[in-house]
Amino acid sequence: MSPGLTPGFGAAMNDDEPADFHREPSGSFIAPLGRALAILSSFPPQERWLAVSDIALRTRTPVSTAARLLKSLAVLGYVRHCEQRRKYRLTAAVLSLGYAANTNTVIQQAALGGMRALAQEGGVCVVLGSRDRLDVVVLESCRAENSQRAAAPDPAIPVGTRLSLAESPMGWALLAALPKLEHQYLLDSLERRQKREWPRVRRRLSEAIFQVHEKGFCTSLSEWDSEISVVAAPLMVQGRAPMAVACIGHSAKMTRASIERNLGPRLIGLVEGLQEAGFLEEHDGHVRY
Repeated sequence: MSPGLTPGFGAAMNDDEPADFHREPSGSFIAPLGRALAILSSFPPQERWLAVSDIALRTRTPVSTAARLLKSLAVLGYVRHCEQRRKYRLTAAVLSLGYAANTNTVIQQAALGGMRALAQEGGVCVVLGSRDRLDVVVLESCRAENSQRAAAPDPAIPVGTRLSLAESPMGWALLAALPKLEHQYLLDSLERRQKREWPRVRRRLSEAIFQVHEKGFCTSLSEWDSEISVVAAPLMVQGRAPMAVACIGHSAKMTRASIERNLGPRLIGLVEGLQEAGFLEEHDGHVRY
């Protein structure tokens, strides 16, 4: 499976607006800062170099504005400009910010052990993600140690991959667990993005949300790729950003029956353990594994 090509599993940045800074009602919102952050977020893992016109299109920013912001970001050391290519790329300065956020997340640290065990025992790729505007960003990704040597290795979803909130099981799981006001706000934003596709997307999204409420997880069986299935569950820890955990594997071994009997309950067990760890850490400052 190619995360960059499979609908729902690729970088979600496109010509849709990646942020709602044009419609921000708060008088304290600084639009140029919002545009600069949107520019930094417009670089997907699959494309290292982007032209000014590409960035302007992805962020719905005028080309002249995007060019000025990119020059400022280059001066600050967050992007690098190549005169021969006439394109920009992110630098290690942005990576250091990501690492700082990544390594200091207690829940992520607590999740890795359980994720590795589930990946190894289930023969799947296990990923942890959090919402970034209308996408889900993969924060951690684990798969079985012998997967790369196998004849049919488990699918790999690299850290940093952006998934559509409306068309990925991780996005569905997150939406199912959000408070009503935030849930509705995101649905309205997704409807503006999806436009003509919204009736179809909304039906599938509603089915998945019902599944989460009924079973604790939602599934996608061979929907975008005949060889790939996904099961995802929300991870909600008080005082922390909503997250989701998903298992991604080959449809031959991730059948509906095997998910219902084994993988789904084990995924819920992992989530409940992390929620308990987060609760204890919140109250006494220590994570219990």
